[in-house]
Amino acid sequence: MMEGHSIPRLMVAAPSSGSGKTTLACGLLRAAQRRGLAPCAFKCGPDYIDPMFHRSVLGVPSRNLDLFFSSEEEVRSRLVSAAQGHGLAVLEGVMGFYDGQGNTDRASSWRLAQATRTPVLLAVRPQGTALTLAALVKGVQTFRTPSQIAGVLLNGCTQRLAELLTPAIQGETGLPVLGYLPQLPGCSIPSRHLGLFTPDEVEDLSAKVDRVAGQLAETANLDQIFALARSAPELEAEPLPPLPDAPDGPLVAVARDEAFCFYYEDNLDELRRAGARLAFFRPTQDRALPEGTCGLYLGGGYPELHARALSENRAMGEAVRRAVLDGMPTLAECGGFLYLQSTLEDGEGVSWPMAGVLDGAGFKTSRLQRFGYVTLTAQEDSPYLKQGETVAAHEFHRWDCTQNGELCRARRPSGGEGWNCMVEQGNLLAGFPHLYFPSNPQFAVRFAAACRQYQERNAL
Repeated sequence: MMEGHSIPRLMVAAPSSGSGKTTLACGLLRAAQRRGLAPCAFKCGPDYIDPMFHRSVLGVPSRNLDLFFSSEEEVRSRLVSAAQGHGLAVLEGVMGFYDGQGNTDRASSWRLAQATRTPVLLAVRPQGTALTLAALVKGVQTFRTPSQIAGVLLNGCTQRLAELLTPAIQGETGLPVLGYLPQLPGCSIPSRHLGLFTPDEVEDLSAKVDRVAGQLAETANLDQIFALARSAPELEAEPLPPLPDAPDGPLVAVARDEAFCFYYEDNLDELRRAGARLAFFRPTQDRALPEGTCGLYLGGGYPELHARALSENRAMGEAVRRAVLDGMPTLAECGGFLYLQSTLEDGEGVSWPMAGVLDGAGFKTSRLQRFGYVTLTAQEDSPYLKQGETVAAHEFHRWDCTQNGELCRARRPSGGEGWNCMVEQGNLLAGFPHLYFPSNPQFAVRFAAACRQYQERNAL
C-alpha cells in the first residue's frame, strides 16, 4: 500500500491564456518565501518558459507535470518527490482551465488538478464585464464536477470594481473571492513568437516580482489562500528513487545560455539517474566545451535571435563540430538541431554559418510548424531508440529546416498521417521534437552508456 503524503498545494488557473497566471504565480511564490514557507513550483503542460520564471524567483528548479507525457500515478510521484522538504507547492495551469489536447480536456489543468487533488485558485480578469463575470466563473465552476476550484482572485482589477464584483461572484457561485491584484504598470512580462520573454531578458525581474508580492499582501487574503493550500488532502504516491551520487560518471555538457534554455528538469534528472554528471556551457560566449566532456545535450531556445553571436563564435562551433564528428554522443532538440545545420536564417532573413555538422539550412516561416504533442516511433534501430520503440515529445517552433530526418515517425494524439523526423548520424540524434526522456526509461540509460563508452575510449 502506498504511503500518504501531506503536501500543502495550490493551482493557479484561469479561463484563458493571457490572464496573468505567471505573474500571479510568481507573486504568490515570493509572498510564500517571505513567510518562510520554502515554496516549490510546477507547470502544467510542456511549457519551458514559465518554469524558468519560477526558478528565477525561487532559486530552485521548477518542474513540468504533464498528463500526456506521464500517467496520473507518475505525476503524483513526481509532485510528491519534488515537494519533499518544501512548505508549499504552487502549480501553474496552462491555457484555459479545461483546454487540453485538441478540443478536449485531456492533459488540461483541470485533469491535473483532479489527478493531484489540488485546490484551484481561479484568476479572472473583469475587463468589460460586471455581473457577467459571475456567470463566467459559475460556468467554469460547474462545467466539470468536481471542478477543484476553491477560490477566485480578480486580476487587473481596481478596488472599486472588486468591491462591486465580490458579493455578486460569491453569491452566485458560493466561492470565496480572495482579493484582487490591480494593474501594476511595468510589471507585465512581454511576449514574442514562442511566448513570454525569458527571465534574463526582463529588466529588474526580481524587483517586479517583489512589487507583485507586496501588492498581494495588501489586496489579497494571503492567509486564506495559503489555508486553501493546507486544506489539500494527502496524496498517495510512491516517491521517485533518489538521484545517485556518480562522481566518476561521464560528463554531459548541456548548452544553457540566452540561445539555448529550453529543458525539462525531468530530462536532466533522467541523465543523472542514469549515472551521468552534467556541466553547463554557453555556446554564444564560451570558446571550448567543458573539460572532460563525453556527451552533448543541445536543447531548444532562441538560436534564431542569436544567430550572429553563435556564428561569430567559431571556436565553439568548431569544437562542437569536431566532437560530434568524433563520435561524441549528442542529443540536439529544436534550437540545438538548428545550431548543428550548415546555416541558420535570423529574424531579418540573414543566413549565418552554424556548426556545420549537418548539411541542412534553417529558415524562418510565417507560422508555427507541426505544433503540439507527438509520439515518435523509431523506424529502425539507433543507439538510443530501438525499432518500434516510442518516446513522447512536443513541437513548438516557427523556424523549419531543409532536412528534418527520417529515423522516427511522428503522430499526433488525434491520429492522422503523421510525418518523418529525427536525424540519426553515428552517435548523434537530432530533430525538432522536444523529447520527454522519462516516457522511455531506456532512452537516457542508453545515452549515458554511450557517453561512458566514449569516456573509456578516450581514456585509453
